[in-house]
Amino acid sequence: VSNEYLGASNQKFVIFPGSTLAKKPPAAIMSAELVETSRLFARMNAAIDPAWAESLAGDLCKRQYSEPHWEKSQGAVVAYERVTLFGVPIIAHRRMQFSRIDAGHCRYLFIRHALVEGEWDSKQAFDRQNRALIKELADQAERSRNPQAVPDDEDMFRFYAARIPDEVVSTRSFEGWWKKARHTQPDLLTMTRQDLLGTDEDTHDERDFPLEWSHNGQLLKLHYRFLPGAVDDGATVEVPVALLAGIEAEPFAWLVPGLRMELVTALIKSLPKNIRRQVVPAADWAAKALAALPDAPTGNLLTVVAETLQKLSGAIVNAADFDTERLTTGLVMTYKVVDAKGKQLALGTNLAELQKTLGAQARQAVAAVSQQVHSPIERTDVTNWDFDDIPQSIESRHGANVVRAFPALTADKSGIGIRLFTTQAQQFFEHPLGTRALVLKSIPSPAKYVQEHLTQAENLALAQLRYDSFNAFINDVIAACADQKLHEVSPSGMIFTKKEFHKVRDAVQASVMDTTFATVELVAKIMVASRDAAKAISTVKSFELLSVLAAEKAHIAELLAPGFVSRVGLARLPRVLIYLRAITLRIERMAENPARDRAAWVEFEQAWSAFVAAGGSIPLPAMAAEKLQKTRWMLEELRVSLFAQSLGTPEPVSVQRVKKALA
Repeated sequence: VSNEYLGASNQKFVIFPGSTLAKKPPAAIMSAELVETSRLFARMNAAIDPAWAESLAGDLCKRQYSEPHWEKSQGAVVAYERVTLFGVPIIAHRRMQFSRIDAGHCRYLFIRHALVEGEWDSKQAFDRQNRALIKELADQAERSRNPQAVPDDEDMFRFYAARIPDEVVSTRSFEGWWKKARHTQPDLLTMTRQDLLGTDEDTHDERDFPLEWSHNGQLLKLHYRFLPGAVDDGATVEVPVALLAGIEAEPFAWLVPGLRMELVTALIKSLPKNIRRQVVPAADWAAKALAALPDAPTGNLLTVVAETLQKLSGAIVNAADFDTERLTTGLVMTYKVVDAKGKQLALGTNLAELQKTLGAQARQAVAAVSQQVHSPIERTDVTNWDFDDIPQSIESRHGANVVRAFPALTADKSGIGIRLFTTQAQQFFEHPLGTRALVLKSIPSPAKYVQEHLTQAENLALAQLRYDSFNAFINDVIAACADQKLHEVSPSGMIFTKKEFHKVRDAVQASVMDTTFATVELVAKIMVASRDAAKAISTVKSFELLSVLAAEKAHIAELLAPGFVSRVGLARLPRVLIYLRAITLRIERMAENPARDRAAWVEFEQAWSAFVAAGGSIPLPAMAAEKLQKTRWMLEELRVSLFAQSLGTPEPVSVQRVKKALA
């Protein structure tokens, strides 16, 4: 009801209409009497301030306190006071210092918030030292994956509560007490390991959980986290992006010494049951295996552990028997890639994937570091070797580490240039191709002259080539010639001086005409052999042999894909003629004895499966391992040996030899 008042004993009333205050009722009134007619009316009224009543009423006032809480700005516990007189609120919500009401609770909140949680503005030396100790113990517990060793808030509270007297209830009272107490007991509030953990013994060994990892002369930071299931659970190595390409995963698979026991135990538990039952309990065998290894084991983790377990137990264990998918993220090294400012670029456990994803950024970072320290070397639009010798590598300091850059000539659609790469492997792949392109640019092409002097038979044969044009074919032949001369000057194909380049260029220019005509003649024969193989395939009508025929068609296409002359090389090019003739012989003999062909194919499949398992494919990926490049042609020779033995092979070849080459 409008203009209704709440009075003593919770009575509700209104001002009598005849009162002078009725038209404009004040917030609070004092009335001489209450008269009840149609309703309860207050008569003889006067406006008052309720605050006057508190001092006048004295002990008649009743007080209630609520919401005691710590306030950092006040450095004390503050609550809200409600004052009533005969049930009438005269002060509804007044802030007040709670220490005069409940000193014990104020002391509790002071210790909990100010000393334990740090919610105060008083700068004390013991507080800084205590928080540093707690952080150190927490870091050690995180690294050793022992969360029980982390002091919690209750440990801190108990420590302070046992030492601080009852009269300390606020920042001000603490400072007054501590100013006197620290003269007689300066270390009273300084925590020790004994105070927090109940022991003075430091069981944490820095060698088990180091803060740095030395890898190929580089010092990398290590971080630790205990959060099962998270990608960065366990150990994480921080890798500057400029160093990313030079990181190898194999050493990191062993983790840090403090995690190695758990890692090997988990690997043993992942073995198939028929093997695992020979090495139980897993923890005991893990301890035996690690005791038999050096303190800093090297080599492939799975291979070394398998060989060690086999030696100790007699059980036949292979690296492939371990199920690494069962390892938790805490038992796999995590890689944190950061930029020059320490900002995280990527985080993951698959190093190869990170190197692939951030390859361009890594190259740019290496180039940026190198060119900050040394004269800029990268350039585009190179048309001749009109520069000084190219350094084989460039080293630049980057913090505590050394960034190595590997300059190389490169060739792409935009032209020839000089770029800095992050690894020597990239340099070894790009530089011979760039050198070859520069050689081709430095000599005139004989394509027109050669085409004018082809025989009719050669013209017909070469018309089947899958090159974009005859000029493209001749350029590929010259590229193969340049590769041959380049490797004659330097077996690795790597030349870095102007003198070596001129030597290669002059050798190519002197021999290019004879080499081109000889190669054109050979390629014409190859195309005739290709036509014969295709004709032999087309004459077979058996539906049962359809898959074999399709496979051999694809085989011919792989052998004669655009660029095959330079890809095969002049030295091996004559063997392509043999490979095609072997296809023809296989097709002709297959119809006569399908069972023998199937047996030979089963044998070939064993070698092919080993090749694929080692990462091989046709065509080979860029920068394929040397063993894969060698084995790719061993497979062609194996085809000859199995399906057309009469054609012969340059050297003995078998499935076992292929597997040995891949090992």
